[in-house]
Amino acid sequence: MEKFHIIKPSIMYMEGHVDRNAKLCTKVTQTDGIILVDKSPVQILDDSIRCIGFNFKGALETSKWIMGDSYMCPIMVNPILRIVVFPTKSIKNEDSIWLNPDQILRTSSYYNKTKIEFKNGHTLIVPCRLSSFNTKLQTAEQFRRITCGIARDPLCFMLEPKRKRMELGRKRQ
Repeated sequence: MEKFHIIKPSIMYMEGHVDRNAKLCTKVTQTDGIILVDKSPVQILDDSIRCIGFNFKGALETSKWIMGDSYMCPIMVNPILRIVVFPTKSIKNEDSIWLNPDQILRTSSYYNKTKIEFKNGHTLIVPCRLSSFNTKLQTAEQFRRITCGIARDPLCFMLEPKRKRMELGRKRQ
């Protein structure tokens, strides 16, 4: 079991795992294998985000600011490597699974649950309706496009002076 782990682009998903001492740990599934980490999923996220100079709370606030005030917002773990993860349940829920949308190939319905097929052929079944899961997946992909797009091409807004707008309004009347 590892004491410390930083999320890499090869992450497929991570989920809480209770060890034999009833301590919450994390099972991290990557394209090259499975790692058990002696920290909760949120602690791993916080450590990974801190490595680039930010923190989990700030990443969560930014996500809510960009995507709207939702309780299951995706999180930008590393904007340089374009790593985004999203939870299947509330972040406060210990059995939430955190998924990397970049590793997901396709989803399908499986007895009122969602079957996820990853790019490497691995599959996972999550207790979530397909439509609900696909909405979360699309939101995470949209969040990555928006945040990575802002980094490459920041948004600029130009406002006309207030006086000029009022003059235009008067001419139309």
